[in-house]
Amino acid sequence: MSFSYKSSISFGLVYIPIKLVNVIKTNAIGFNMIDKKTNSRISHKKVSQATGEEVPNEDIVKGYQYEKDRYVIFEDSDFEKIKTKKDKTITIESFVDIKEIDPVYYDKPYFVVPNGAERAFVLLKEAMQKENKVGIAKTVLGSKENLVALRVNNGEMMLSTLYFFSEVQKNPIKEMNIKPEEKEIELARMIINNMTRSFEPENYSDEYNIKLKKAIEDKIKGEEITVAEDQDMPHAAINLMEALQRTINMNKQAHGG
Repeated sequence: MSFSYKSSISFGLVYIPIKLVNVIKTNAIGFNMIDKKTNSRISHKKVSQATGEEVPNEDIVKGYQYEKDRYVIFEDSDFEKIKTKKDKTITIESFVDIKEIDPVYYDKPYFVVPNGAERAFVLLKEAMQKENKVGIAKTVLGSKENLVALRVNNGEMMLSTLYFFSEVQKNPIKEMNIKPEEKEIELARMIINNMTRSFEPENYSDEYNIKLKKAIEDKIKGEEITVAEDQDMPHAAINLMEALQRTINMNKQAHGG
């Protein structure tokens, strides 16, 4: 489903009406829950725990449980009432260098499309691109406040929602007091350099998705799914130095070295 959300950007006294449009579309293949005996769909009914009867969508609202089995009800209009104009506006609070934002904080990307004030939009976009800066702001999308980053990518203005600092968990891995040997580091660096390429996303495809579509077609034709041929995987018992050296030799052979 395509997402479109009307908002506005402000920096200083400059105000730019915009709308946000999804960047990412899903290629996931949807499956339904089926009764194996009757080959019919399983329905998920929304049933009242009090009456046992199915509840129509128009009678379903959000409720916050503040005590056991006691709720305060929120209609969609309630969420809108508590939003201020500032909440609905993407007010840039500061500009930062893009390299200062750890990629772990990035969540969902959106295209930013001007909805008026095109001159101001283009001005902001070009100035940000020349300075290589990202605008940091907060705004409410739906019923959740989001930290966001406005950035220019290949001449296009984009907005990415960011996780708040409190949402990013610490790595559970414990400190490892391991010091690799210099020779191991040297070989590992050689492998990294030999495998270094430009990132070209168009060269990567969802191969499992392609195989899944083929399996669906085979099933429709009444054919059995053939077992996938396994590729040889690295042997866990190989000595680390031997594994590194074998990798270098393998890379040389692959590139005619």
